[in-house]
Amino acid sequence: MAENNSTKMGVVQLTIITAVNMLGSGIIMLPSKLAQVGTMSVLSWIVTLGGALCLAWVFARNGMFSKKSGGMGGYAEYSYGKAGSFMSNFTYGLSLVIANVAIAVSAVGYLSVFLDMKLSPVEVAIWTIILVIVTTLLNFGGAKITGRIGSVTVWGVILPVVILAVLGWFWFQPSLYVASWNPHDISFFDGIASSIPITLWAFLGLESAVANMDAVENPQKNVPIAVMAGTIGAGIIYILSTNVMAGIVKNSALLTSNAPFGLTFSTMFGSWAGLVVEGIMVLACIGSLLGWQFTIAQVFKSSADEGYFPKVFSRVTKNDTPIVGMLILMTVQVLLSFMTISPDLNKQFNVLVNLAVVTNLVPYLLSMGAAKTIQLGAGVKPTNSVFRLTNVIAVIAAIYSLYAMYASGSQAMVLGSLVTFFGWTAYSFVAYKFDLSSDKLEKLNNNHAFDAEEDSVKE
Repeated sequence: MAENNSTKMGVVQLTIITAVNMLGSGIIMLPSKLAQVGTMSVLSWIVTLGGALCLAWVFARNGMFSKKSGGMGGYAEYSYGKAGSFMSNFTYGLSLVIANVAIAVSAVGYLSVFLDMKLSPVEVAIWTIILVIVTTLLNFGGAKITGRIGSVTVWGVILPVVILAVLGWFWFQPSLYVASWNPHDISFFDGIASSIPITLWAFLGLESAVANMDAVENPQKNVPIAVMAGTIGAGIIYILSTNVMAGIVKNSALLTSNAPFGLTFSTMFGSWAGLVVEGIMVLACIGSLLGWQFTIAQVFKSSADEGYFPKVFSRVTKNDTPIVGMLILMTVQVLLSFMTISPDLNKQFNVLVNLAVVTNLVPYLLSMGAAKTIQLGAGVKPTNSVFRLTNVIAVIAAIYSLYAMYASGSQAMVLGSLVTFFGWTAYSFVAYKFDLSSDKLEKLNNNHAFDAEEDSVKE
C-alpha cells in the first residue's frame, strides 16, 4: 500500500520549524557580549555560519542513514562503540544543564531592567535559583502543558528579533556602526576568536533539526534542504539583528546593558516599547526554561534507560514525568548558579556560555567522526560523490569545532576537560554491561544473585 503523505510536512514547513528551533532565548544577551569585540564580530558570524552549515549537513546525513536510536549518542556508537555513545550522552546532558542556567541568568538580567532593580551578584544568583526551582516544579504536571506554554512564549524572542532585523534599518546610523568596529583595540584574530563561542551558542540545537524526519515527505531529499535552509535563515536573522543594533545604540551602552534588545527598542520607539520587549523576553525565557527542564530530564531518563546513568533518572510518575531526575538536575543547576557568581552579569553569562559550548562540542565531534561509518553501514558506496563530499564536510566541521573549543578560552577548556575526564571515570562503573560477553555478564549477574541470597540467609 502506498504511504499516505497527506499528513506529512513539506520542505517549507520543516525549514520554518528548523529555524524556529534555533531562534530561541539564547540570542537575548548576545549583543552585550558581542559589544566587547565590536562590529568586527560580523566576521565571526560568517565563520560560525559556515561551521554551522557544515555541522548541519553532516547531522542531516547521519539522521538519514543511522538505524540506532538516541540521537548523537546513537551516531557516536557507530565509530566509538558504547563508550563513545555514553560520552556523547554524558557531555550533551551536562551542556544542557549548564545552558539552562545561562538562560536563567539572561531572564534575570531582563527582569532586573524591566522592574528597574539594581541587583548585587548574590541577588542575581538568588533570582536565578528561584527561576530554576519554579520552572522545575511547574513541570511536575507533565509535558503537555509545558509544550503548549513553550510554543507560545518562544515568539516573545522571535518577533522582536525579526522585527529588529527587518525594520531596524530605518534607525541605522552607518557612522555609529563604523565607530564601533574595534572600539577596544583588540587584535584582528583575537577579536574573531573571542566572539566565535557566543555566535556558536546561538546555533546550538541545530542537531535537533533531524528529529522530525519521520514526519516529512521524501526525507532523503527534503531533510538536508530544510536543515541547510533553516540554518541559513536563522543565521541571516542573527547577523542582521545584532549588526543593525550596533548602528542604533552606542557600543558603550550595549556593553553594560543587561537587556540589550529592550534598550534598542527604547531607542527606536520610546521607553514603552523597551518595557514591552523586556517583559515578553522575560516570559520567553521562562517558557524556554520550562521546556528545557523537561527536555533535560528526558535526556537523562533515556540515558538511564540505556544503562548509562543511575536508574533513579528512569523513575516516572503516572503522567510519565521523571520528577526525581528533575529534582536532582535542579540541585545541580542551583550549585552552578552559586559557582558562577560574578560582579558583572555579562561575565557570569559568558562563563556559562563558554562552558556549555565546550561540553556541547564533544558530542558534535563524535557525531562528525561517525559520519563515514554510518554511511558505509547503510550501504552507501565509497565511490558515491555525496559520500565523499560528506566526509570532507565532516572533517571541516570537526576542525571548526576544535577551533571553537580553543576560542572558548582556557577556563572553559580546563573545566570542559575535567567534565570529559570525569565522564570516562563514570563510564567505568557501567562498562561491564556492554564490554563483557553475554555469557560472562550472565555469570556475573548470577553470582550477584547468589551473594544476595547468601547474605539474606545469614541475616
